[in-house]
Amino acid sequence: MTTQSAQISGSVERITYYNQENGYTVLRLKPDSRNMLPYKYASGRDSLITVIGNLPELNPGEWLKLTGRWESHAKHGRQFRTQHCEQSLPATAEGVKRYLGSGLIRGIGKGMAERIVNHFGEETLHVIDNEPERLHNVIGIGQKRVTQIIKAWDEQRAIKEVMIFLQSYGVTTGLATKIYKKYGDEALDIVRATPYQMVQDIHGIGFKTADQIAQALGLAPDDPSRIEAGIAYTLNKMSQEGHVYVPQDKLEPSAAQILNLAKHKIQNVIESLESDDLIKRETITYPAPAEAKESGIKEEMAVYLTPFYYSEIGVTNRVRRLVEHPTSRVRRGHANTLSLRPAQSLHQLSDEQRMAVQTALQNKVTVLTGGPGTGKTTTLRALLDTLDMQGNTYVLASPTGRAAKRLAEATGREAKTIHRLLEFKPAQGFSRGEDNPINADMIVIDETSMLDLVLANNLLKAISSDSHLLLVGDVDQLPSVGAGDVLNDLIASEVPAIVRLTKIFRQAADSLIIRNAHRINQGNMPQTVDNGRDFFMFIKEEPEELAQLIVDIVQRRVPGKFNLDPFADIQVLSPMYQSAMGVANLNLLLQAGLNPGGKKAERRLNGRVFRVGDKVMQTVNNYDKNVFNGDIGRVTSLDLVQQTMTVNMDGLPVVYDFLETDELVHAYAISVHKSQGSEYPCVVIPVATQHYMMLQRNLLYTAVTRAKKLVILAGTRRAIGIAVRNNKVAQRHTALDWRLQNHR
Repeated sequence: MTTQSAQISGSVERITYYNQENGYTVLRLKPDSRNMLPYKYASGRDSLITVIGNLPELNPGEWLKLTGRWESHAKHGRQFRTQHCEQSLPATAEGVKRYLGSGLIRGIGKGMAERIVNHFGEETLHVIDNEPERLHNVIGIGQKRVTQIIKAWDEQRAIKEVMIFLQSYGVTTGLATKIYKKYGDEALDIVRATPYQMVQDIHGIGFKTADQIAQALGLAPDDPSRIEAGIAYTLNKMSQEGHVYVPQDKLEPSAAQILNLAKHKIQNVIESLESDDLIKRETITYPAPAEAKESGIKEEMAVYLTPFYYSEIGVTNRVRRLVEHPTSRVRRGHANTLSLRPAQSLHQLSDEQRMAVQTALQNKVTVLTGGPGTGKTTTLRALLDTLDMQGNTYVLASPTGRAAKRLAEATGREAKTIHRLLEFKPAQGFSRGEDNPINADMIVIDETSMLDLVLANNLLKAISSDSHLLLVGDVDQLPSVGAGDVLNDLIASEVPAIVRLTKIFRQAADSLIIRNAHRINQGNMPQTVDNGRDFFMFIKEEPEELAQLIVDIVQRRVPGKFNLDPFADIQVLSPMYQSAMGVANLNLLLQAGLNPGGKKAERRLNGRVFRVGDKVMQTVNNYDKNVFNGDIGRVTSLDLVQQTMTVNMDGLPVVYDFLETDELVHAYAISVHKSQGSEYPCVVIPVATQHYMMLQRNLLYTAVTRAKKLVILAGTRRAIGIAVRNNKVAQRHTALDWRLQNHR
């Protein structure tokens, strides 16, 4: 039963539920006056009102004016369904006290809010707005704090203007704030004049949001600037899926569908973008696939974003330059056949391993690949020992910090991230390059399957023509998160020297983790044994029961039996983000189980509740903070007054402004892709038929090989079988192998 339209106002006491996708919210509102509505409409001793509806992202303490209807719910009782929300300022002294003390205004906490309101009463907001210098009259507020409050208040007022303008377009409060922080007082002018600029400038603003604003402002659907933005969005979206280029016959219908325009309108603008050098086009030729009706050579028009085109050309030319250059820093002063006695005195090498060392010493570019337990690390140590004995210099690097740390531990030598090796500086880019190359006889890159095209190009720029390059990696793992399939393309081209280690050593073969990794890679089901110590399968059919089982495994079973820490030692790796066993839901369940609310400081940010003690992961490279995509840490403090969150990342405190926390996600569960280059004592892998679209052999293989001591598969045998049998790896549109073979 519903009643006629009504209005209420008050402050947000707490957010019970918030859906980031559609804004559906359940919150508890403290009304500004008990006399404003019948007492029966507020529930409990605290007279709070339950409010439901689609709302902007809110925080406790914000003041709202709501228009809607009262409803009576069979289970939840009286509640207010809002139809219109206006974020406003409170009218009473008590309301002002709650508003200022909620942490919304940087620099004002509960204690200071109480002192200010006790001094100025209901005039408080007028004073801050018009006579802020009077804040000096409040005991305990110095000049520095007054300046901070004035600045924060002015920002809030400006942000409110931007927010009111953007609210009808579905832009959240947090994004409106980021827009203002980026553009300052010009925010509204820039959004109105060039709305698509936000897609490139502001993390979290997508094409669809910018397009909605642009069309609402009157931009014609077939305006060239709109079509250009749509094509760029389509190309960027495909690059995020790993593609270096997009075939034009796929780009045109994809962009036309996004823009809701005829295909011929897209064709005209593609030519215009090419003439402006914003994209590059080239005809790529390759053998027709075996299942095709017509054999022979197939060709397609490849459309590149310009940076990817020049990166692919650059990698091609630089690999060729290295391979074909006649002199070698490693072989200088040595015969072509080099003695391996120094290395052999330390390591018993197999014939395969000995050949790998010899190959790396004799060839300018070498790829060393192989699965777990085949001795890649032993081979690498033998090579480094040999280089040491010969007086050669070398550097070691990996794409990520976690992988570099593992490399250093495995070899006993210093290892860096590739960015650190190239001396990256946020404002300047890479310091190492053609004019300032890396001073080493051999450059060794580990976990090369993670190396994307753009980073590979920057790396190769910094390698002298007479240095050697050794690329180590497992080609059967998932390819890089970024665009490209560099390791696979290098092997397919056969231009570098290729060594594949295949022999599994006896000690490694004793591990079910390694045996099962190879079984999965060969298309066979993993096995368990009654007295197994490192590989277990838990079978559970129902998705919700499986999700609860995973929480129990992480929270109770593994810590109890194996004495492993659920935060530091156990990592849940899920094939996808959605579903009951997806990353998003598992993070909610695991947070509730491992780090429940109640006694610790917390704050809802970007649709998520961050709490002191939470396990979190960085999702983008942030060179200013020296944290990178995939770094995992723990929240150590939340400063609700200064609006900052501190995260311990590998022993180093990293401070985030609340506006920067959209770079972080909870990491109790992460995707398998995000786990690349990392190792964990224990991995727990949910495998269910709900993951059908993502169940691939290389994904399950990658997940299993992330574990050092213990693997637990939880799900159904059918789902595991689907993953093991599915070897149809999604092909990326890349042309590096073609260019290397044809030197194009």
